[in-house]
Amino acid sequence: MVVLVGPGQAGDAPMFLHLMSHLRIDRARPGRPRTRPQRVRGDKAHSSRASRRHVRERGIVAVIPEPCDQQGHRKRRGSRGGRPPAFDRDDYRGRNVVERGFCEVKQWRGLATRYDKLTLTYRGGVVLKTIVTWLRALGGTPWLRTAPPAPRGSRGTSGATTSAGPAGTVS
Repeated sequence: MVVLVGPGQAGDAPMFLHLMSHLRIDRARPGRPRTRPQRVRGDKAHSSRASRRHVRERGIVAVIPEPCDQQGHRKRRGSRGGRPPAFDRDDYRGRNVVERGFCEVKQWRGLATRYDKLTLTYRGGVVLKTIVTWLRALGGTPWLRTAPPAPRGSRGTSGATTSAGPAGTVS
C-alpha cells in the first residue's frame, strides 16, 4: 500500500501517477517486488487520458467509469471520438471496500479535521491508523480488541464491572 499526502486544494487525479510509481508489493518468495497490479479501480476523477494511457501501457486492467462530459465529447466527435473505454460494472462494485477504508481512517478526529500543520505529522497519523486497522483485521492482536459490553444491569456480585487490560486479560 502507498500513502502519499498531496496538496490540500488539489484533486486526487494528479496524484495517481505518483502513487503508481511508488507502488511496491513484496513477494512471498525471494525476488523483486511487483510494481504492476492486476487491475486499478478508480472513480470518475481518475478517468483522464494520462491515467488511462499509463495503465494501458503497463498492461493493467482499468476499472474506471467514464464521466458524462467525456461521453458527450466522445459522441459529439462521431467516429473520430473512438470507442468507449471498457468498463466492468460488477468489478467496480468492489471499489466500495476502498471507500470504506478511507472512511475508517477518517474516523480519527485529528485526521478528519487536519489539525496537524506539518505534512509529515499528518502522514504519520494516517500510517499509524492504517497499521492499527490492519492489525485488527488480522485478529491476532488481543491488546487491540475491546471488551464486549456487559449486559445491562448485571454488575456481578462484587459490584465491579469487567474491563480488558493491556494484555487482553479480564480484570
